[in-house]
Amino acid sequence: MVRIALGQINTTVGDLEGNVGKMAEWAERATAAGADLVCFPELAVTGYPPEDLVLRPEFVRDNVEALESLARRSGSGCAVLTGFVERSDAGLHNSAALIHGGEVVATYRKVKLPNYGVFDEQRYFVPGSEACPVRVASSALGLSVCEDAWRPGPPFDTYRGQGVSVIPNINASPYHRHKISERLRICRDRAAETGAWIVYVNGVGGQDELVFDGGSMVVSPQGELRWHAPMFEEDLLVVDIDVPEAREGFPGPRVPGGSDRPMLPSTGRDPWPEGPAEVYGALVLGLGDYVRKNGFREVVIGLSGGIDSALAAALASDALGSDAVRTVAMPSPYSSAESLLDAQEVADRLGVRLDEIRIDDVFKSYLSALEEVFAGTEENVAEENLQARVRGNLLMAMSNKFGSLVLATGNKSEMATGYSTLYGDMAGGFAPIKDVPKTLVYELAEWRNGRSSPPPIPERVMTKAPTAELRFDQKDSDSLPPYELLDAVLEQYVELDRSPEEMIEEGLDAELVRKVVGLVDRAEYKRRQAPPGVKITPKAFGRDRRLPITNGYRRARPPEGPEGPTSTRAES
Repeated sequence: MVRIALGQINTTVGDLEGNVGKMAEWAERATAAGADLVCFPELAVTGYPPEDLVLRPEFVRDNVEALESLARRSGSGCAVLTGFVERSDAGLHNSAALIHGGEVVATYRKVKLPNYGVFDEQRYFVPGSEACPVRVASSALGLSVCEDAWRPGPPFDTYRGQGVSVIPNINASPYHRHKISERLRICRDRAAETGAWIVYVNGVGGQDELVFDGGSMVVSPQGELRWHAPMFEEDLLVVDIDVPEAREGFPGPRVPGGSDRPMLPSTGRDPWPEGPAEVYGALVLGLGDYVRKNGFREVVIGLSGGIDSALAAALASDALGSDAVRTVAMPSPYSSAESLLDAQEVADRLGVRLDEIRIDDVFKSYLSALEEVFAGTEENVAEENLQARVRGNLLMAMSNKFGSLVLATGNKSEMATGYSTLYGDMAGGFAPIKDVPKTLVYELAEWRNGRSSPPPIPERVMTKAPTAELRFDQKDSDSLPPYELLDAVLEQYVELDRSPEEMIEEGLDAELVRKVVGLVDRAEYKRRQAPPGVKITPKAFGRDRRLPITNGYRRARPPEGPEGPTSTRAES
């Protein structure tokens, strides 16, 4: 039998001392629980992903010194498996170190380096080529790192031949919707391939756009999910795996373990969240960690009375506490009385501060300044967008004065189609719902409303037609297709990379497809200037989807005119 602790911890990229301090503390807890081995996530020493920090020689040296510090601090306790950056004559490696007795007793170098989606590890690392079998207590283990488990082959084929019983796989696997089921599937595949127990340890926490959702798990050789950690929170999961002793002559170093211990009782755990609950948890974690890890004490949000800003305010309140959320209503001549009342109601229900700053006079002063230049022209989106830019300026002024982080409230449907204003509603340091399609915004709001009484988002906000209120009687539907149709096209084009022809052949309306695809293509320059936001879909703008701004490959174009390729729009 081997007792393994899964240390699902929240690290911070670059905080070598803090990360090592946390691991040393958790290793003490694992030792107190009688563990033979505690496993921490991939690159836990540096935090993941360290990106171009690893190109600095001093950073790599400091990370090795931090690993040595962890070895000294955990010397009298159980063995520790953790990730770090290793340098060899071949280059840099994404490696796992097995520590015991104050020293590194084994090192494994990640064999498969992902280079897709948010990953570009081949930019930084060279692959390893060897398996790393070790004996912990009396059991045969084989070390592995993240992507090694996602495809068959090395090192798992080697471990099968060596008779390994348990394969720890340390990960920094970022979240997107339904990712947890993918991980369970690959663990089952590797268990079937090797006949071994798979101990899958994941990190948890937010890092820029990425959220690491935890969900560490232990899967039996028969593919049964035997134990799992929660999602979106730190956890130390300690399990007993009853396996036969390693065969005589099993290769690799030996780490002693405990003996004559009663088996731990099997305790149930709450099931993982699903649907809107899962997404909401990711958004709260990603937003909260971005604010805290970057040293902000509070956020400020333009609260319009619309669904997007109301959801952003609810997320911020849940992530940071109501005392850390400031909101501002900035009505213009086109804002309805109901919108202002709705903004006040949202603020009251959340218990957050609301200031009101009317922009009528500021808007008029802008128009006055431009009067001569605009003479002889008709009003269009230029005048509409001035209002959004006034609001963006006011929010940034409050950020400068009070040290608040401005949260932009645009959703993925708007970001995709360019239905937003540069330096207006796109102004901000972070955009929590940037990767949330508009239809999902409503699902999340409805789910959140069901979690407390009174619900934070009033019914009128949920049911009224979306509008930017930058001109009289304006509705989003004046410029965009209904969101349920728009989001269906966006999912196909953005996330699945389907061509317009493929979508049309499968039954989507040709005019709808061409208009939406044209809007998406033309808006790339805007998205490059958008703030970062939490990734919750398989393909988010930014890290996942990187297209040239100057791009002559256009498969579909929107119609010319007021809502054509040069138009912009802002949501207040």
